[in-house]
Amino acid sequence: MTRPYNFSAGPAAMPLEVLQQAAAEMTDWHGSGMGVMEMSHRGKEFISIYEQAEADVRELLAVPANFKILFMQGGGLAENAIVPLNLSRGETVDVVVTGSWSEKSYKEAGKYCTSHLAASGAESHFTAIPAAAQWQLSANAQYVHLCTNETIHGVEFHTLPDLKALGSDAPLVIDFSSHVLSRSVDWSRVGVAFGGAQKNIGPAGVTLVIVREDLLGHALKACPSAFNYKTVADNGSMYNTPPTYSIYMAGLTFQWLKRQGGVAAMEQQNIAKAKLLYDFLDSSSFYSNKVAHDCRSRMNVPFFLADESRNDAFLTGAKAAGLLQLKGHKSVGGMRASIYNAMPIEGVQALVNYMQAFEKTQA
Repeated sequence: MTRPYNFSAGPAAMPLEVLQQAAAEMTDWHGSGMGVMEMSHRGKEFISIYEQAEADVRELLAVPANFKILFMQGGGLAENAIVPLNLSRGETVDVVVTGSWSEKSYKEAGKYCTSHLAASGAESHFTAIPAAAQWQLSANAQYVHLCTNETIHGVEFHTLPDLKALGSDAPLVIDFSSHVLSRSVDWSRVGVAFGGAQKNIGPAGVTLVIVREDLLGHALKACPSAFNYKTVADNGSMYNTPPTYSIYMAGLTFQWLKRQGGVAAMEQQNIAKAKLLYDFLDSSSFYSNKVAHDCRSRMNVPFFLADESRNDAFLTGAKAAGLLQLKGHKSVGGMRASIYNAMPIEGVQALVNYMQAFEKTQA
């Protein structure tokens, strides 16, 4: 039987090769007599898994030596609290709100410091990113927060802002949960990057945090020890028991990405996949995407039927065609195709073919 194409926004589809390798190693990892879920996180077997995963993600993302790579827990949502606990010093932070996730970040930070709304895309219903020149950045902000790809609204920063050129000396914090490893990162413009694994890295459970060393050691006294970046870094992400199996699965995904040619090759594939889908949407009067062309996400493509009374029929037909989880987020409605790294271009072509066929039957 042909495997369906899964367009879930997260937890999302994983590369079949990775799932098959994990299945083969489930009860006995490399002749150890143990499955990864049964290993001590401090044993030499798991330490070797961890060290390889860390080295591979550093290579894939070209992370400079002065950044620490942490494997934490709590997902991107918890980082909305963990970041201000570590970096805010209880003072002012700037947040640019471009959709649901950065809106959550803005509200959560306000529990620990003064959260200043530097700009908002609400006026456009989060279909565009406010021009950086118009941001109202604070004079003494401890950091500036962006969600560089909004999973729900389908808005993506294709270039990171140069905060120094905007008159800010604050470090840039980015939530790159839903497009991590799909494109390169300009680390010269970033202080902290974080992302939940369950979209482009692996199963839910582990959160990747990459933090510049000079930003360690400034946590509020109220910050739990397990969430203190310096404590986690000093202990090699082993201060508390980490999500071992999720780290193992992430490591398998990193190895798979290297076999595909790395992030640069994956980015070209993602550009081609997104172009295929957006070109079709733009050519049709039956479907539409409302996001401004200069900030359309390559990973999450929301779209709408002109006649939304046909939504249920569309989803029923899609499932029958082996195209799963296309329903849009409840806060936005419509449809959404998440086309992460694991989605092959054949899956996107199958979706376009189905959309064309459905349009003809409804004409």
